[in-house]
Amino acid sequence: MNDVIVVGTDGSDTANVAVQRAATLAKLTGARVELVSGYREDYALAAGTGMYVGDMAGDARKAADGFLESTATRLRDDGLDVETHCMGGDPADALIDIAEATGATLIVVGSKGMHGSRRFLLGNVPNKVSHHAPCSVMIVRTS
Repeated sequence: MNDVIVVGTDGSDTANVAVQRAATLAKLTGARVELVSGYREDYALAAGTGMYVGDMAGDARKAADGFLESTATRLRDDGLDVETHCMGGDPADALIDIAEATGATLIVVGSKGMHGSRRFLLGNVPNKVSHHAPCSVMIVRTS
């Protein structure tokens, strides 16, 4: 059975650092990459915009799908086996859920938000993943 590496992206430069580290590891080991994007569905009505919750969640899903597919295409063009998962809800939960579902051997996350006083906040993606993952976790320094 091949190894599975789960990595998340939100389209940011810092997420790309983690994706590139996961890609390097996948090339070295022959692992399949499970590329995940978790987007928030719980948007409130934006005052004065006329946009309802569904409209905003739909926009978030379209944006997540867009950068997820462009990242997956780049990795596939580099010869990697990549599956994509665009999931509504908490990004940390999305990474953990996919790791459980695929029997992942590693989750790769960026260190964004783990510096200074923010590192103590609950809900921080790398912090939550490191405490609840069903497999090993690599936290990549992204800044």
